[in-house]
Amino acid sequence: MAVKNRWLALIGLTISVLVIGFDTTILNVALPTLAAETGASQGELQWIVDSYAVVYAAAMLPAGFLGDRFGRRKLLLTGLVIFLGGSVIGMLVDTPGALIGARTVMGLGAALIMPLTLSTIPTLFKGEEQTKAIAIITVGVSIGLPLGPLISGWLLDHFWWGSVFVINIPLVAIGIIACALLIPETKDPTAPRVDMISTVLGILGLSAFVYGVIEGPAQGWGDPVILGSMIGGVLMVVGLVLREQRLPRPMVDLELLRNPTFRWNTVFLILGTFVFMGLMFVLPQYLQVIQGHDAFGTGVRMMPLVAGMIVVAKIVPPLTLKLGTRPLVVAGLLIMSLAMFLGSTTDTATGYGFTVVWMVLTGLGVSLVMVPALDTALGVLPKGKEGTGSGLNTTLRQVGGAIGIALLGSVLNAVFTGRLDTGGVPPEAAGAAEESVVAAQTVAGQLDLPALAASAESAFVHGMGTVLLLCGIAGIVAAVLAAVKLPDSRETGKTAQEAAEAEVRPLPEALPGLADGARP
Repeated sequence: MAVKNRWLALIGLTISVLVIGFDTTILNVALPTLAAETGASQGELQWIVDSYAVVYAAAMLPAGFLGDRFGRRKLLLTGLVIFLGGSVIGMLVDTPGALIGARTVMGLGAALIMPLTLSTIPTLFKGEEQTKAIAIITVGVSIGLPLGPLISGWLLDHFWWGSVFVINIPLVAIGIIACALLIPETKDPTAPRVDMISTVLGILGLSAFVYGVIEGPAQGWGDPVILGSMIGGVLMVVGLVLREQRLPRPMVDLELLRNPTFRWNTVFLILGTFVFMGLMFVLPQYLQVIQGHDAFGTGVRMMPLVAGMIVVAKIVPPLTLKLGTRPLVVAGLLIMSLAMFLGSTTDTATGYGFTVVWMVLTGLGVSLVMVPALDTALGVLPKGKEGTGSGLNTTLRQVGGAIGIALLGSVLNAVFTGRLDTGGVPPEAAGAAEESVVAAQTVAGQLDLPALAASAESAFVHGMGTVLLLCGIAGIVAAVLAAVKLPDSRETGKTAQEAAEAEVRPLPEALPGLADGARP
């Protein structure tokens, strides 16, 4: 393929994956409007967001495998068309149930788009160009996360709530055109038939487990449904692994994890996602609720985070060649930890200027971890396993991000409710105030209780500080682990493909590797 066409194809793919970042955050700003205009209950609002995340995480495991067997371009086109259809449905419906259905369809499309986009990169680019392409794709997805609230806020200020889905349509259409005209078809001719039992076990197991993780903080970890969902999910995933170990060509290629380069780069991608998603969970709330910015203003004020990512993404490829992967990942984790520790010192009087400092550092650290780790993990996948490796990598990162949000969210809620001073507040109003900082401010406004509003803000900021402190500690532990365990690409003296051929032995192949990524 001509050089120009390859880069045009990459532009089209980057634009199409941008919407995945959008749809991770874009509806969070729109939830109050949806509640008012569709009559959605709190539970329905929860599932308008979560239906996308659950299907996205669960369906990615077989997505890469299906691409290897039936053709990566064909399945990528299918995912783009499904996502486009879900966006059109979301734009037109006017009831909560139908909107949840539209979000489920979009999650299925996203599950095909992300791993198969990344699995096509090695077919278009090699060597340093591949590293650059991975960096561009990573930034494209990451930019979508903070752009979601910005775009949503602007659209809601000017149009009806369904307009938050309209932005997807032209972007996905560009991706469809680029995929159809510029990307060659590739597949693994030796890929076996799809094992439906394994597929069902994977989808239902991950869906059940992620459901329990997402709903646990709200329903209580001891709730029978939550416990049953999580235990049942784990048992189904264990059943999947046991079944796959007996198949000659399994869908889940556990053998890929024997490659230490593949295994450890994937681990640090997951840890990086955990920390980054913890920040993305608390930062928009802090900017809106505590600092008082509207939805559009919040999106604008999150741009320093993206600026740090873009700066590093440009310099990572030559640094990787010169220094190797390990020092960059270690440095990135340490910078992320420094940013989290700085953020944890925030109080209610802290200005936006201080927030900019640790946001920029976070962006720098995220790119230093994600770009080289993703490129190295992707590079050691053996030929024909790009799709399965991509699917597993992205699935594990999404599940890690969901667990991070659920666990860190429960910490935030526990600290908030524990420190909120509801003395002198009627019992019914006090219970409502403990639901969230927004609810507490609403109660304070209705009952004219400025002390309650101040206590709510202080409790939330303290909870945010605790979350960021935990993220910082996790980053330090990860940095030490990376320094000890992560193989240095310079020490092997091999190209990525040579390393894959030398280290990944053709044993009973079982668990799609972990090589691609994106809800930084």
